[in-house]
Amino acid sequence: MPKLKTKSAAKKRFNFTASGKVMAEPAFKRHNLRKRSQKMKRQSRGTMILSAVDTKTINKYMPYK
Repeated sequence: MPKLKTKSAAKKRFNFTASGKVMAEPAFKRHNLRKRSQKMKRQSRGTMILSAVDTKTINKYMPYK
């Protein structure tokens, strides 16, 4: 069987926890931050755990983690 390719964009954006959950940076934090509420900016610090549906998609993108 041929090997499956990993999506390069996915390997740059996502990390996995030891239990297999997917961590990602919150969206909308790059520019135009003056429009965003302080609450939104504060809650978008750090990383977040993606939902189960999104985790399935990312696992297809990264078959060998």
